[in-house]
Amino acid sequence: MKIFTLSPLSTMLRSVLVALAVACVVLAQSTIVIPYGSPYLYLNGRWDETDTSWWTGTGFKLVAKNLKEMTVYLGSLTTQPSASVGVSVNYGAWQTVNLTAGANVVPLSGLNSSPLSTNVIRVANEGWQNNNIQLEAVEVNGDAVPEVYTPSSVNFQFIGDSLSAGQYCVQGVINAWNFVTAENFKAEHSIQAQPGVCLTDIECWGNIHGQSYEFFQAEDDGYYNDAKHNYTTPWNFARDLPATHVVIHIGANDASTAYNISEPSFLSTYETFVGQLRVLYPTQPFFIFSPWGWPAADGTVSYYYTSPSPYVQLIESRNALGDYNIFLVNTTGWVSWADVFPTNQHPTEEGHVKIAAEFSTWLMEWGLSPQPSWATLAV
Repeated sequence: MKIFTLSPLSTMLRSVLVALAVACVVLAQSTIVIPYGSPYLYLNGRWDETDTSWWTGTGFKLVAKNLKEMTVYLGSLTTQPSASVGVSVNYGAWQTVNLTAGANVVPLSGLNSSPLSTNVIRVANEGWQNNNIQLEAVEVNGDAVPEVYTPSSVNFQFIGDSLSAGQYCVQGVINAWNFVTAENFKAEHSIQAQPGVCLTDIECWGNIHGQSYEFFQAEDDGYYNDAKHNYTTPWNFARDLPATHVVIHIGANDASTAYNISEPSFLSTYETFVGQLRVLYPTQPFFIFSPWGWPAADGTVSYYYTSPSPYVQLIESRNALGDYNIFLVNTTGWVSWADVFPTNQHPTEEGHVKIAAEFSTWLMEWGLSPQPSWATLAV
C-alpha cells in the first residue's frame, strides 16, 4: 500500500483549490441587486424625488431568465404598517402582497422553470391613499439574467374618481374597470383616480384639490395627510411612456348635493382641463365617459348632469375648435343595481368586469383591437 504525501507544490495547489471552492460557494450564494432607476426596473405611474410611489396602480415590472426568487427592499417612507400591492407572475392572476419597510420576500408562484425561459413580474399598488412604497431595490437570485422590459404599443391614460379607483373592491384598482380594460387589451396604463375628488379645484370629500389641479402633480390628494410629505410637486410628463389613448370618467362628486357645482361651471372647468390635456396629448384620441349613474334597488338609475349634458357640450365645443379626435362614450345602461354594492352604489368586482367588457366592446367598435400578445413575452 502506497502512501502519497503532498509536496510543497501540492500543498500550494491544495490551498488554491480550497480558495476556488470557497469562491464558488460564495458565487453560488450571491444575488443580483437591481436598484431603483436601473433600466431593469420598468416603472409605471408616478414616483416622487424620494423614489416613493403615488396614485393607485403605480408600480414596476421586472423581466429575467432563470428567475427563482425576488426580494423587494423598501425605505422608511413606505406606508406603515404596510402597503398592499398586487403581484402578477407571467401575466397570471394578481395576488395581494403586503409590503413593509425593509426586506420583503415576494412569493412567485407560476414561474417558468427552464433556465432559458423568460419570466415577467408585475407589481402594482392596489390602494388609492396611504399606500405608498419607497422603492430602494429589487434582489433576485445570482444566476438570474435580468432583461429590459418592452412596453406594449398601447398605453391608456385614465383619469377619474372613486368609480375608477376600485374603491370598496377587495384588490382596489386591480379590480377596477380601467385596470381590467388595460389587461383585456394587453396594454400599459397610468391611472390618476382619487375617491371623493371633484374635477373642480375645491376641497371635496377630504381632498384638498380637484383633478383639474392634482392631475398635474406627482402626488395624489393623499399628500395632505402625509406628515412625511405634505406638499405637491409638478409632475414631469416627460417621465411617462407617452399615452396612446386618454380616458376620462369624472363629475359624480361635482354634481353631488354636498357641492352642487352647476352644469355651466362644471362644463367650463372641463373645457379648460381638456384644453390643458390637449397640449400634453396633441394627437391622442380622448374618450369622455357620460355618467352611468347611481342605480337603485327598484331598478331605476339616477343620472347627473343630463339637461343639457355638459359631456355632450364638451365634445361640441372641442369640435368647434377643430378638435374632432374626442369621442363621447355613452355609458347609459351599463350599470344596474345587481352590479353595485347596495350600501354605496359603487361597482362590485363583478360590476367592474362588466363595465370593462362594455368599454372593450365600445373600443373595438371604435377601431382599437386588443394586442395579439404582450410585447414582452413570458416564454
